[in-house]
Amino acid sequence: MAVMKVIELMAQSTESWEDAARQAVAAAAKSVRGIRSVYIQDFSAVVENDQLVAYRVNAKVTFEVEL
Repeated sequence: MAVMKVIELMAQSTESWEDAARQAVAAAAKSVRGIRSVYIQDFSAVVENDQLVAYRVNAKVTFEVEL
């Protein structure tokens, strides 16, 4: 039986929401192993001078706990 854990991360990218999601997974991978999935809960963006300048995601990363 596998035991799974979920952590929540916020990530930002100047390129896209997809890149922000990739950055969230990359950041999680620095400290946890066995990442199984990522669920993007919320999307938001930063606007300056009527232009999108940053894309943000709230990501839930699921990984297997080693017993």
